[in-house]
Amino acid sequence: MTHAPGKYADFEGLRERAVALRRAGLSRRQIRDRLHVDNNDILNRLLEGEPPPDWTKRPNAKDDLREKARELRLQGWTYDQIQVELGCSKSSISLWVRDLPKPERKRTSEEASAIARRGWEATMRLRDEERRRTKDAAKQAVGALSPRELLLLGVGLYWAEGSKDKPYDRRESVCFVNSDPGMIRVFLAWLDLLGVERESIRFTVMIHETADIPGAEQYWAELVGADRSAFYKTTLKRHNPKTVRKNTGDSYRGCLAIKVRKSADLYRRIEGSWYGIVLGATQPIGEMPD
Repeated sequence: MTHAPGKYADFEGLRERAVALRRAGLSRRQIRDRLHVDNNDILNRLLEGEPPPDWTKRPNAKDDLREKARELRLQGWTYDQIQVELGCSKSSISLWVRDLPKPERKRTSEEASAIARRGWEATMRLRDEERRRTKDAAKQAVGALSPRELLLLGVGLYWAEGSKDKPYDRRESVCFVNSDPGMIRVFLAWLDLLGVERESIRFTVMIHETADIPGAEQYWAELVGADRSAFYKTTLKRHNPKTVRKNTGDSYRGCLAIKVRKSADLYRRIEGSWYGIVLGATQPIGEMPD
């Protein structure tokens, strides 16, 4: 590499000055500006072998963990033991202590498996905590919904999960089916927003015939706050012996169908609103469709 003639001719003299400044505690930027060295290659050669002063090193949040991991490794601890103790990943531990001697094996395979299991359990607890924090933060970010937001949300929910009219099968009536209690509660809140009277709503529990039918009927009745008279006869799904059911256990309560009587006009409003959402979503942000 060539440079301006004579600019770095006295390289050794320049290096002596650079080293003196480095040992005096100056940063690379300060030395560069002081000596007017604007070429990084030359600056690297001038400071070769000279460590940076401590004040220029960026603090690392894991410095304490790294030092503790090295201390435990020197005491003969394994990666699994260090992971359980410090709660950090084995990959980080490996990076921090790879230059240290490997401890002698002092345990049986059963003991090693138990330690590994505890390490994995600790890792899973950390992951679960991270999941919980992420979900809680997202939940808090939503806040209260405006009437317009709930209106649009309800239209989207219905168009995804509700019955729809087809040219070959005229069904201009409102019927919404779901197994998620949260979806049911939001849908009912949406019907309240639209002014639908609860006396116009009927419910049907839909569940596998081998499930706890009375328990499911009571659960849904309590969730929607409706008397049993508002429920049609429960619809049972017959058991197919060739299939293995996965929807079992105490948490399985089937689905709930919500039907609004005399709802042809409401259905048309829902369908029109959905097409309005599609039109609005495909326009440039901030522009209103014609």
